[in-house]
Parts: sequence; structure tokens; C-alpha cells
Amino acid sequence: MNQHYDIIIKGRVQNVGFRFYAQKKAHELNISGLVKNQTDGSVFIEAEGEPGELQEFLEWCHRGPSWAHVTEVHVNESPFTNMRGFVVS
Repeated sequence: MNQHYDIIIKGRVQNVGFRFYAQKKAHELNISGLVKNQTDGSVFIEAEGEPGELQEFLEWCHRGPSWAHVTEVHVNESPFTNMRGFVVS
């Protein structure tokens, strides 16, 4: 059964390619959703997919690309919305 997570990632996560690497990882794991920068310097992600793939994606979110420095990850499960693709905005 597919799940939907709202994820907020804090730290040095803007201007390091985080959104584009998140999109790449999402495509690798067949995860749908979106990623965008927030005005407070964090990154917001909506991610949908199979539980195993989502767990692997969440583990990646705790690291991010090599030049990012993740200090916090907040995850909330939300109702599944059947998103298509993974959009960077």
C-alpha cells in the first residue's frame, strides 16, 4: 500500500543542489512528489510511494548530496494523493 510523507529538511540544504539530487533519488526509487525551497532556508518535500522505497528515500534525506549538511528532518504521514512524477519547484 502506497504512503505519502511531508518532509521538512533543515541545515545547509539550499544552494547545494539538494532539490535536483532529491529528484534524481526519487526517480531511482520510483517515488512521486515534489521538492521546493522554503523561505526559512529549509527544503520541503512531498513524497509518495511504496513503504520500502520511501524508507530508503527518507534515509537519503538525512544525508542529502555530499556538500549538504542536514541538521534536522521532520516527517509527517499524510493521506495518499496519487501524485505523478517528481517535480522541482
